[in-house]
Amino acid sequence: MKFNLKVIVAGGLAMYVTQFVLGMITGPLIHQGVLVEAYQANAGFWRPELNQVPPDMGALMPLWITTGLIGSFIIAGIFDNIRGGLDGSTAIRGLKYGVIVWLINLCISAGWSGIFNLPHEIWAWWSAEALLYYVVGGLVLGWVTGKLAPQG
Repeated sequence: MKFNLKVIVAGGLAMYVTQFVLGMITGPLIHQGVLVEAYQANAGFWRPELNQVPPDMGALMPLWITTGLIGSFIIAGIFDNIRGGLDGSTAIRGLKYGVIVWLINLCISAGWSGIFNLPHEIWAWWSAEALLYYVVGGLVLGWVTGKLAPQG
């Protein structure tokens, strides 16, 4: 396994920023819109900060940013090690990788849904949102890493 810091840092950061921006769009639509009633009906599953009125999302931002960045750096490092096995332009390789990551995420979510008694509606919307995050984020990851650290 190799570790190219340009790919991990720049690619991971580009992917994270892309997903963060997408979250600014999907957050109000999905989490503060479609799923509000399901979230309220399952309030015991959420952190106390999210059960406050209004929710104190700012208190959780340090945790969300830290875990999001660490996850993006790991995802970028894995991409660097397998991107040669994917066909297409650098952006298409990233998009394909995004689909792969989403499929893995889907399998993990399916497993967790057998443990956590949340409505199927929540799992379905989380999975749909993850598809958007990973496909678009993967496309940006592929494009950025292709520009900054082409495979040689």
